Amino acid sequence: MSVLFFCVGAAKAGTSWLYSQLADHPECHFRAIKELHYFDAIDEGKLERELRKHQGHQARILNNVAASGATPSDDQARRLTDRAAWMDVLERGEDPEAYLAYLRHDAGDAKVIGDITPAYALLGEARYRAMSKMAPDVRFLMLLRDPVERLWSHVRMIAARRDGSGKATAERCDRILRRTIKGKEEQISKRSNYATTLERLVAAVRGGTLLIEVFEEMIAGEGLARICAHLGIAPLEPSLAPVHAGQDVKMTKDQRRAAAHWLAPQYEASAKALGRMPEAWMRKG
Repeated sequence: MSVLFFCVGAAKAGTSWLYSQLADHPECHFRAIKELHYFDAIDEGKLERELRKHQGHQARILNNVAASGATPSDDQARRLTDRAAWMDVLERGEDPEAYLAYLRHDAGDAKVIGDITPAYALLGEARYRAMSKMAPDVRFLMLLRDPVERLWSHVRMIAARRDGSGKATAERCDRILRRTIKGKEEQISKRSNYATTLERLVAAVRGGTLLIEVFEEMIAGEGLARICAHLGIAPLEPSLAPVHAGQDVKMTKDQRRAAAHWLAPQYEASAKALGRMPEAWMRKG
């Protein structure tokens, strides 16, 4: 029986990079859709919205293929097949067996199947507890990135989304950061709140099945080795190529100071959960 693996966050903490590493691992089986958003959609009553989103993605791929006059590439064919199967799951509503069957399809003798969705960092304790009982062997991972660096990456992403040309300007980033610190950017604030996620996970998930890892150490290799050991698979040599590096807008000293002050509770909660303060975070001080 495969390990059922949940990577529950955090956003902008290397989950896409980790997915790319594990998806290529010969002992792992991951479907083509990285972020399934299954449990958050259930808890928020948004399964139908998720279905419409995937229908839109599917239509765009099919239209692009038709416009090109070519047959779908292997990657496009896989994405079309996997998304069609996932839409079938979403149409069933809350159906854990259909969800698990989707993850296990064509897994063969893979040691690990899973779901890497950073939005799961916002789930409640009861949902984590239910997830931990979905299979005989369920293992969780929570990725922590230096809180200020994670916040600034998130701010830059949102700034680019809100700009008509898709550019993250220093002025827009500054406005969003100020609004976040004042409590006016709820989604950014919630995803910055490591303390609450860690509290819920520790309460709901047995210690040996939960790994709390550090982004900076993961991409350097030592953290990735710990993740592989946690999953019971052979270690990997990490790829250094970033997956979603984001736009290069530098943080000022004043911005960094204000963000660090606001995020002080997250540094404290992370150090408590890890039993140490990551060296990479202290160097950035």
